[in-house]
Amino acid sequence: MSTHPESSYRKPERWSVSANKLFPCQVGFTSPPHDFDAAPTDFLRIAPETVGAHGRMLHVPDYAHELKQRTDNFHLLEDFVHCMANNGADVCGQVGTNWVHASGTTPDEIAAFCARLSDTYETPFHMAGYCLVEALRDLGAEKIALNSVYYWPDWRDGIARFLKQAGFDVLYAGNFVDQGFYETQQECNDQTWVFPGEMAAQSMQRVAEAAPGADAIVVNGMCNFRRPDGLPQRMVSLAIDLEAQVGKPIVASDVALYWRIFKTLGLAPTGTHGRLLSSL
Repeated sequence: MSTHPESSYRKPERWSVSANKLFPCQVGFTSPPHDFDAAPTDFLRIAPETVGAHGRMLHVPDYAHELKQRTDNFHLLEDFVHCMANNGADVCGQVGTNWVHASGTTPDEIAAFCARLSDTYETPFHMAGYCLVEALRDLGAEKIALNSVYYWPDWRDGIARFLKQAGFDVLYAGNFVDQGFYETQQECNDQTWVFPGEMAAQSMQRVAEAAPGADAIVVNGMCNFRRPDGLPQRMVSLAIDLEAQVGKPIVASDVALYWRIFKTLGLAPTGTHGRLLSSL
């Protein structure tokens, strides 16, 4: 999964001196190519003012969101961590849930990959897809329902396989087409990851009814839903209301990633944002 040899890398010594940093806690985010990602902004909105965030998109010309393209460009994740370490990041977060399963990798292999990068570049590195596993384990969930939102069928099946390999009993896995919101995957894709506001509650209700025995509902993508004024919002902004609606924890990719980053920093977010983040 890497084109980089094991190195004798040393993080620049100046970043060990807090006075040399812009913020006491510095977080680096990367997103898939061709996505202006909300993660740095959403994270900062709920972070203490002592935290700073910086984003770095992966660059893949002619990117088309295909799983093979993630496999072919997996090495860019190491470039990202290397770059962020050089620039004084204290922790790195990777947006894009299906990168963990795109190459057919197992949870153990992804855990080892993250550990190697974290050790090599002296900077903790967390992948959103694996953060789902860590968050579910932290909550003690065993049976889960998978709301695959906008995911293409191969993405849906891949993340379901990954979570099963992590030891979870996946009672249901379905995307917006499976749930009856769109007739075709192309119609869903044409929404460009942003959906009508009412779909958040409607989709969650359908998943809850399909798997009433689930300990938690997993939202495996970073979908956006428009609030009444048209502004798109991710699950981190909706978690409290949706958890009250279904009566169980909702572990979404964005929420799980932020939770893991805060946990690494030894911080808690400001405000209340659902059960997982409140556990901090």
